[in-house]
Amino acid sequence: MNTPVPPNAPLISLRGLKKSFREGERIREVIQGVDADFADGECVALAGRSGSGKSTLLNLISGIDLPSEGEIVVSGLNIARLSEQERTLFRRKNIGFIYQFFNLIPTLTVIENVSLPLQLNGNRDRAEAVALLEEVGLADRARAYPDRLSGGEQQRVAIVRALVHDPLLLLADEPTGNLDAQTGRQIMELLDRLVRRAHKTLIIVTHSREVAGFADRLLTLEAGHLTEGGDGAGW
Repeated sequence: MNTPVPPNAPLISLRGLKKSFREGERIREVIQGVDADFADGECVALAGRSGSGKSTLLNLISGIDLPSEGEIVVSGLNIARLSEQERTLFRRKNIGFIYQFFNLIPTLTVIENVSLPLQLNGNRDRAEAVALLEEVGLADRARAYPDRLSGGEQQRVAIVRALVHDPLLLLADEPTGNLDAQTGRQIMELLDRLVRRAHKTLIIVTHSREVAGFADRLLTLEAGHLTEGGDGAGW
């Protein structure tokens, strides 16, 4: 069960967030003292030049990686204080991921890929998976394997997989980056409709001004600092 968010409290709070990596004898500071809040049901675009740390920030918010300093509070829970196993269980229940290269399992059919988050959470009922596939126009492809699908179809499957277990939060890393402009626009229209209907919080990393236009607000990561607006987006 998802942890309820207290009234008027942000779904995500980042305080004093820092992340550094050792590269030989040098310490590279990727995230430098970030403070930010993300509201329940909000769609936020995260821009910045390549190598600015956008994917690192998503990994920190999801608990895939741990900060060097600072707090990451998601729905009242400081995930930076959780064990690795606790963070894994938290992701399974509360976070949906959408990637640039789809990350579908090639040996599983569409319905098996989509149902995987449900199974990992102990739910073997595929009714929601079937319903979502029908909604995105892929009910007739449920038994197909990913290599039989177009790029746009694979990304629609990935969106359904990210939503099927009713997560608190969706994290999307360049979800249109591997698609042509027209298909990318269709994918964003679909994602925007499904996310807003379900009142999900979405953080979307993008290099596209058009994709950022779907968001409620734009944040830019530059030199380790997070600012409102598009300066340093590197469009």
